[in-house]
Amino acid sequence: MLPLIQHEVVNVHHWISVSDFTSIVAISQTTPGPIAFNSATYIGYTAVSNMGFPIIQGIIGSAVCTLAVSLPSFIIMTAVCSFFFKVKNNQWVRAALLVLKPAIIGLIASAALMLINNANFIDYKSWIIFVVVFIASRKKINPILLILLSGVSGLLLYH
Repeated sequence: MLPLIQHEVVNVHHWISVSDFTSIVAISQTTPGPIAFNSATYIGYTAVSNMGFPIIQGIIGSAVCTLAVSLPSFIIMTAVCSFFFKVKNNQWVRAALLVLKPAIIGLIASAALMLINNANFIDYKSWIIFVVVFIASRKKINPILLILLSGVSGLLLYH
């Protein structure tokens, strides 16, 4: 979803900058819920009001953008789930799902690599935070605590 969202809101429509998009991704990943919904809510609040629509601004813009992102997925998933429950025990379906797991990991890695660019350089401070959080997560430390400590560390190191 991230490359698609970035392409549309940064490259095609120029609603926000690459730097703002990276901030949206960071905030969206730390708040509960899917990143597409969180980023759509934020983009709807800021970008839609910047487009000059007098009716769609602020909270209404957030609601419209969030609905626009969630409604197609809801309709498609409802249809797919009703079909999937009929074929979930099929050996071919199970084999296909096993093949998809590495592809999903690749898509997640692609989204992470997309955030590494000239506008959002990653310096040694970012690497230190990453390594510390990675090691702490392997030691089963509470992920919410790690998110909060990462945010505080970033604020202290970059403010």
